[in-house]
Amino acid sequence: MSLIAPSILNSDFLELGDTLEMINHSDADWVHLDVMDGSFVPNISFGIPIVEAAKRITKKPLDVHLMIVNPEKYIDGFRKAGADLINIHYEACKEKDLKSILREIKDSGARPALAINPDTPIKQIFDFAEYIDMVLIMSVFPGFGGQKFIAETYNRVMELKQFFIQNQLNTLIQVDGGVSLDNISKLKSVGVDVMVVGSVIFKAESPTKTISKLKSLVR
Repeated sequence: MSLIAPSILNSDFLELGDTLEMINHSDADWVHLDVMDGSFVPNISFGIPIVEAAKRITKKPLDVHLMIVNPEKYIDGFRKAGADLINIHYEACKEKDLKSILREIKDSGARPALAINPDTPIKQIFDFAEYIDMVLIMSVFPGFGGQKFIAETYNRVMELKQFFIQNQLNTLIQVDGGVSLDNISKLKSVGVDVMVVGSVIFKAESPTKTISKLKSLVR
């Protein structure tokens, strides 16, 4: 069974408390929080205070996706705010000692994850597989919600899944961007373990029922 992680980036921030309570009482598994700095990606979202506020309400694990430069400076802050998973981008850290940064995340008590953009070859992260609990394959270019799903993602997931099988790794594969009722079953079939879903949930008449429908398709 794959996990469903609603992305609150697509929710109404004026109703954030109600949104998190809805997720608490839904079939969702995690809460996905997209942190954007306006530098690594061309958008600004929110930071540590929102993660801290969300932790006070939610009963679900907080999956914090850092779309920021120099994420290593903020690991301690996001962990103390309540991040259960800290997901950093390969592209933001490829010129740094990435293995040390991933170890620092693990030492903080959070689960380390590594995200890659659609134009980054999957093989670029093979050397870091033993240091992470999850890989996030972006199925859109990061920065904005509501983008069209990139179909090449299926092949990228299969390539990564094969690498994990060959190396006897239980690392999770997550996909973020354009996940919908139409493609979620195929994503599960090629090996996706965690589905980040945004606009499909929060534009629905009933977000709770939509989460249940999404969950039913990945059981």
